[in-house]
Amino acid sequence: MRAALAAWLVLSLLGGTGAEDTCGDPPAAPSRSIPAPQLSPEERLSPHMPESLRCDACHAIAFQIEEQLRKAEGKVGKKALKESDYIEVLERSCSQDWESYGVLELDGEKRLSGPGLRTQQPLSVLVSGGPWPGRLSKLCHGYVGERGEALIYGAHRRGPAALRQLLCHGDKGPCAGRKERPEPRKALQNEL
Repeated sequence: MRAALAAWLVLSLLGGTGAEDTCGDPPAAPSRSIPAPQLSPEERLSPHMPESLRCDACHAIAFQIEEQLRKAEGKVGKKALKESDYIEVLERSCSQDWESYGVLELDGEKRLSGPGLRTQQPLSVLVSGGPWPGRLSKLCHGYVGERGEALIYGAHRRGPAALRQLLCHGDKGPCAGRKERPEPRKALQNEL
């Protein structure tokens, strides 16, 4: 028995245990590389929303205004808000932090992504923060100033499509000439 044990020990030391083949590192998983969108100097440095992203930005703004006004109306029993109340809600909508929005590359095209937009995809790199929140806030205040609070609130009362039409698809809207997108799905609370 000792001879067999000694022979096994010598063979194990000379040839290895063979355990590396069966118990070694697991096979390497295929790696996937997802690059961040390459932003132009205008996209990185300008204080203004780039022209190519203004339609997406308008839809994001319309979504946020709609959500904020809907919540405020829910607090008063779905009744119409007083002028002072909807003016306050619109101000609050435009002054929010906008941190959940950013830019990603989708099929080789840069798109704004965030709640209310249909450009979210599971495997993508979203560039958020930086100039995007300030640009969205500035654009939102511009829409409210140009169209007026009463007109925006009236469009909201007619429905989300009317608000998007007023802000985004009218003659001077950033999406003018483009087909209106279908109503975006509602963002989930715990969505990543």
